[in-house]
Amino acid sequence: MNSTGTELSIIPMMKNAIRTLSGVTPVAVLTKPFPCPGSCIYCPHEENVPVSYLAQEPAVMRAITNRYNPFDQVSYRLNQYIKTGHITQKVELIILGGSWSSYPFEYRKEFVKSCLDALNKKKSESFEEAASINEKAEHRMVGLSIETRPDLITPKEISRMRNLGVTKVELGVQTTDEEILKLIRRGHGVKEVKKATQLLKDAGFKVLYHIMPGLPGASPKKDLEVFDILFQNSAFQPDMLKIYPCVVVSQTELYHWFKEGKYVPYANSELLDLLIKIKGKIPPYVRLMRLFRDIPANYIQGGSKKSNLREIIREELERRGLACQCIRCREIRNQTPEKNLTLKRINYEASQGREIFLEYIDSQDRIYALLRLRIPSYVFKKSESLFKVLGNSSIIREIHVYGVSTPLSNKGKVQHRGLGKKLIEKAQEITQREFGLGKMAVISGIGVREYYRKLGFKLQETYMVKELK
Repeated sequence: MNSTGTELSIIPMMKNAIRTLSGVTPVAVLTKPFPCPGSCIYCPHEENVPVSYLAQEPAVMRAITNRYNPFDQVSYRLNQYIKTGHITQKVELIILGGSWSSYPFEYRKEFVKSCLDALNKKKSESFEEAASINEKAEHRMVGLSIETRPDLITPKEISRMRNLGVTKVELGVQTTDEEILKLIRRGHGVKEVKKATQLLKDAGFKVLYHIMPGLPGASPKKDLEVFDILFQNSAFQPDMLKIYPCVVVSQTELYHWFKEGKYVPYANSELLDLLIKIKGKIPPYVRLMRLFRDIPANYIQGGSKKSNLREIIREELERRGLACQCIRCREIRNQTPEKNLTLKRINYEASQGREIFLEYIDSQDRIYALLRLRIPSYVFKKSESLFKVLGNSSIIREIHVYGVSTPLSNKGKVQHRGLGKKLIEKAQEITQREFGLGKMAVISGIGVREYYRKLGFKLQETYMVKELK
């Protein structure tokens, strides 16, 4: 109460504000440990921890605390955000734990259902009921990301992912060098990466590659060539990247190679120089999510222990008068926005289809909103689409308005001011006038369906679809 007797609302001070400065609230959860179909030499195998993960990583610690229960993990993380003053209405659910596509489907379905139940604050009788409730829930799942292997991507698996509401797929690519893939016993080659990328993009998914510089058999020169290939060869062209420089941890075969002198990791100065050069190769339509994995230093037996590499590289780029043009480095975040924005368009070929990247930027090249429109490969090949509903249709693979995450009922500095609607109108114009297609589909998160319904889209076979007149 204040001196007049009026009750005052207490708003908690926001901690770690960067978590929600991209417009959504990321919630990472882990599946319980399952056997992995791979046998990579660098992956650790800790007891009661999913393969390739470590018990003291932050997300793993939360999962262990909650016994890998998906409902409890989501509830726990949401409460952490709420207590520290974050807006949690738009949740991007990130499911970690390894090769998602190799797990029993019933487990996966129940896992996502339990996550939705936690967001809905209500346990449902079925997955379908949980999804329906979430369309209008207080905490809506606006995106769902899983991680898997390229050789596990098939039309059947894509159908299963869509039925669960998946919108983004993280692929463990590691490198485009065939000899290195064999040396590290990855279990797949470049052909599987290309095939998986095309299948996913033609179904509308956002595609994120995991890339590992410094693997056995690599060199800084070879690693730089990998990034040239990723963005010069149209068979790749990922939308997002996580760069995980190879480090040596115990409980791996690579550790024995390291002890025997068969593997020597990059020195810190060598790695820093490499990552700065890589930064210069990232196109403006790619989001560089991470530059280093959050592995506790006490686990690392060889390789860099500098967890703040991104900050170090940013400072070094500034010192050299350089700048990274990736999406993450250009986001408006909580900075003061400008009134006059420019709609910029970038066209590029990808997986035998056409990508049109639209972005609203200001005079400083800061990005406010983006849209990824795909004209699928089957349109140009005049073949059948993977799903009947996508025939004669363009696909919006991503639409994102940046800035501080804002409650759905409010107008923010950037969010909820019509930028998304304008981008969709432009995508519709391109779909009709330039390509003569009769439909536009969106790979929508379950919690965003209501937004698209207001713009004339209808739910068909897990996609939001608009017939164009």
